Amino acid sequence: MAELDPATEAYFDKCRTKIGFVPNVLQAYAFDLSKLSAFSAMYNDLMLAPSGLSKLEREMIAVAVSSVNRCYYCLTAHGAAVRQLSGDLVLGEQMVMNYRAARLDTRQRAMLDFAVKLTERPFEVEEADRAALRAVGFTERDIWDIGAVTAFFNMTNRIASATDMRPNAAYHEQARTLPL
Repeated sequence: MAELDPATEAYFDKCRTKIGFVPNVLQAYAFDLSKLSAFSAMYNDLMLAPSGLSKLEREMIAVAVSSVNRCYYCLTAHGAAVRQLSGDLVLGEQMVMNYRAARLDTRQRAMLDFAVKLTERPFEVEEADRAALRAVGFTERDIWDIGAVTAFFNMTNRIASATDMRPNAAYHEQARTLPL
C-alpha cells in the first residue's frame, strides 16, 4: 500500500466510522492513489448518486453480475448490502445463488435479466432488450445506469479475481439476523 495522502486517510477514517472497517477493495487499490481515486469516484457515482434506480436495485445488479462471474469478494460484500437494504435475509442469499429464485417484481426481474445478458452475451443485446426495459418503466437514463453498473461490476469482478481480493470478515456477518 502506498503512503496515504491526507484526503485518502480521511476517506479511510470515514469508512471506519461509518461501517467499522476499510473495505479490502479500497485497501487493494491503495497501492496507487490515482487508481483508488478513480475507482472510488466511479463507484460513488454509480452506486450512491441520484438515479432512477434505487440503491437496492443497483446492489441487486452487482450481485447478479457477480454471481455470473462467481466473484467471491463482490458476492459476499454486495450480498450483505442486499440483505441490509432490503431487510430481507433470504433475498440476499437468493440473489447470490440465483436471482431467478427470488420473488422479484416485473421491473427488477427485467433489470436483472438485462444485466445478466449484458454480462454473458453482450453481443446479443439488441433493441428488443432495451424495449423490454422501457415496457416496465425504465427511462433511457435508467437503461444507461443499468448498463454502467453492470459494466463496472464486470470490471471489478475481474480485478478481484486477478488479485485474489478477499472480502472483509465483517461482510459475512452483516444483516444475518432480524432486528428484535
